[in-house]
Amino acid sequence: MKAAVMRSLRTTPPLPLVFLLMTAGAFGTEWSVKYNQQEICALKGSTVFMNGTFTHPEHLTVTETFWIIDPVQKFALSKDPEYSGRVEYLIDKQKHFSLKLSDVMKKDEHQFCFRIITNEEKERWTGVPGVQLRVTELHVEAPEEVTEGQTADLTCKTTCSLTDPTFIWYKNGHPLTTKTIKNNQLHLQTVSSEDAGSYSCAVGGSQRLRSTAHSLRVRYPPKNVSVSISPSGEIVEGSSVTLTCSSDGNPPVKTYTWFKGSTSIGEGKTYSIPNIRSEDSGEYTCQSRNDHGERRSTAVEITVMYPPRDISVSISPSGEIVEGSSVNLTCSSDGNPPVKIYNWFKGSTPVVEGKTYSIPNIRSEDSGEYTCQSLNDYGERNSSAVLLNVAYPPKRVSVSIRPSGEIVEGTSVNLTCSSDGNPPVKIYTWFKGSTPVGEGKIYSIPNIRSEDRGEYTCQSRNDHGERRSTAVEITVMYPPRNISLYISPSGQIVEGSSVTLTCSSDGNPPVKNYTWFKGSTSVGEGKIYSIPNIRSEDSGEYTCQSRNDHGQRNSTAGQFNILCKLFVIV
Repeated sequence: MKAAVMRSLRTTPPLPLVFLLMTAGAFGTEWSVKYNQQEICALKGSTVFMNGTFTHPEHLTVTETFWIIDPVQKFALSKDPEYSGRVEYLIDKQKHFSLKLSDVMKKDEHQFCFRIITNEEKERWTGVPGVQLRVTELHVEAPEEVTEGQTADLTCKTTCSLTDPTFIWYKNGHPLTTKTIKNNQLHLQTVSSEDAGSYSCAVGGSQRLRSTAHSLRVRYPPKNVSVSISPSGEIVEGSSVTLTCSSDGNPPVKTYTWFKGSTSIGEGKTYSIPNIRSEDSGEYTCQSRNDHGERRSTAVEITVMYPPRDISVSISPSGEIVEGSSVNLTCSSDGNPPVKIYNWFKGSTPVVEGKTYSIPNIRSEDSGEYTCQSLNDYGERNSSAVLLNVAYPPKRVSVSIRPSGEIVEGTSVNLTCSSDGNPPVKIYTWFKGSTPVGEGKIYSIPNIRSEDRGEYTCQSRNDHGERRSTAVEITVMYPPRNISLYISPSGQIVEGSSVTLTCSSDGNPPVKNYTWFKGSTSVGEGKIYSIPNIRSEDSGEYTCQSRNDHGQRNSTAGQFNILCKLFVIV
């Protein structure tokens, strides 16, 4: 500001105060007080310097200089209790003067004048008008609330005009360097939620004297939407799980909608799943809504851990299983984590481990009920039993005879065929030797005869083949029969010759006892009856009686015994 020439106030008590404008004349140098600024605008709390120069008539000696407030005040400012410790006077030989006023207050808004005291009582001067001090505070003028995407201007206001101020803006206590600042205005081109905060301004050189903070609220739709899961970590089937939705929005979010996949499943800030099941596994999202829009969270994956279940066994190939083929049993199960341990059982007996149980060249002994046991970290479970039914041709074909033991002619005998086969044997054929003699599981021989003796076999047949039993021997016991008597020599028998009678018979067991009779008189034992040197008195009827364990038979008529009459020629 251009320096001003100030009027001098000369006091010549008790005369009234008059303001005199001194000019050069006969007395030489004039009185003058020149202030560098006539008006100063200062920030409350700042330090102000008021500067100027003065002149005085040369014949006077300046004995004291000081500052007063308003022209009528007579005592020095430094003696005013309100300014004690806050003022400092400076003057040099070139008649430059200044006032340093610290910690400026609103009540300091006065006219400050420079006062000169000389060696003459009546020569006292005050530079009027003095320097007018205006005190201001900074305050931010801005909207209380703005919607995201709009433009906002914040203005740093004063009640007077500061001298060439450089405005500095702060957000939440930190200086802003990336925003557009023009004069005393902060321009927010496109407001975002990040622009919300506490704003204050200051003037360069007096950064500590900031304005009162102004809170700028930004209205915006939900953002930073996230979902947390409690409890964290592994989720086990049967436990309780709570999903909590967190989001940032202005005004605060009041409506929360939960989705599993694309399906709406609930409302509220939290979504609870008591007794969680594996079917609850999936992706969950939370949609937050306020007056300015909505936003959905990133999906969180819920994976429910559970022991094995839905265990089943498949058989390959499907359909009928024939002995000698290869069969695979495969175990399938649902579990989380997936099942890695499989144990196979035939009945209650463990047989093998692994997802697949292979039986190459399957035998009938492999038939039975099979179960698969599945295990993971959370438990074990068995499948339902599957029946493995192996089809095979007849085997182990055997014949039993009833009654057991000795078979006597005339009794009844049953031959029973037993065999193992799948499907069971339905066709049985009986052979005596190589000759088929009957059908059926049982072959009966009522009133068995000796002709029925021999080797018998049973042939069993099902859909997969046939097999014949080992032969069984039937031996029929019977008493002697077909008794024959032979005479040697044959023809005429001459007295004195030797004659041999030989007895032959059929019986089972074979005949071992032979008794010879002449008439009714027993004459000998043995198969052969010899008569050496035969005499005439040896003539007569001879018979042979045969005996075994089952009876005896004589040469009586009808019993096939032979009567022989010997005639001895004399």
